[in-house]
Amino acid sequence: MKKALMILSSLLVAVGAFAQGQVNFATKGPDYNAPVFVNSLTGGKADGPTYMVQLYAGPTQSALTAVGAPLPFRTGAAAGNWFATAVTINNVDPVSKAAFVQVRAWSTVAGATYEAASASGGGFGAGNITSVTPTVAPAVPADLTGLQSFAISPIVPEPSIMALGALGGLALLLRRRK
Repeated sequence: MKKALMILSSLLVAVGAFAQGQVNFATKGPDYNAPVFVNSLTGGKADGPTYMVQLYAGPTQSALTAVGAPLPFRTGAAAGNWFATAVTINNVDPVSKAAFVQVRAWSTVAGATYEAASASGGGFGAGNITSVTPTVAPAVPADLTGLQSFAISPIVPEPSIMALGALGGLALLLRRRK
């Protein structure tokens, strides 16, 4: 009997060490509405699969990693938003059960991932880092309270592309003169 109790308690401790929970990955909640914009907070909203969004989470603000799959933005009147989905965070601090989360978005023209878009120098943006206590199923996933709107920076063309465009324009002007 003692052996069975020891095994059971060891299993419970092991499961607790993995400390994971779920959050509601959405732009709207009971006390926030945070759509994502393009170029500035007064510009247009991110629209369609040309823009992607992903949740980053971790036990500290400096240890954020991508969780869940990247999602495309909705179109039309729902632009700036994505379809809400429950995301499981696996790297939560087992002592406090709190996680730090950040929403990151990018243009697929600038790169296939957030990291690729940020390395290209434009077409990406990140929201504020906020703290959340994920819930464990079957409880309703925790909302991202404190989430704020942000803007995806404009895509800055490479200097070589700008030079090529200028040379093409100059060639057209010279051809027109003849």
